[in-house]
Amino acid sequence: MITKFRLNEDAATREFGMACQRIIPWQGQDEEPPLGAMACFLPAGASSEPDCHDQDEVMIITSGAGRLDLAGEEGTFEAGDVVVLPRKHEHVVHNPGTDTLVWVSLYWPLREPQPDGPAPGPRSGA
Repeated sequence: MITKFRLNEDAATREFGMACQRIIPWQGQDEEPPLGAMACFLPAGASSEPDCHDQDEVMIITSGAGRLDLAGEEGTFEAGDVVVLPRKHEHVVHNPGTDTLVWVSLYWPLREPQPDGPAPGPRSGA
């Protein structure tokens, strides 16, 4: 069976100071996947909220250009770039441009490892 999604800011919810559309896992999925994915839409002139998690993350930039602050290091990126965010490094994405910055984040594992206690739900951020 083919499952198809369209990246669409109108289908996104507000998280981390921007609009985020969850695409993996998807509604009705039988098994829990080993990773999560979300489309992120950061308005012109805006910055994401700081985020830090015990998951690796890859950002695939689909449109626009921006700047990343990663644990004290700064770098720029643009559409077509793939940006790697190692786990446990605080990061903030900035959009200094005039158009919405759009990227797809893949992160794994789906749930953050917990030293004690039950596993939490899927990560709610980029």
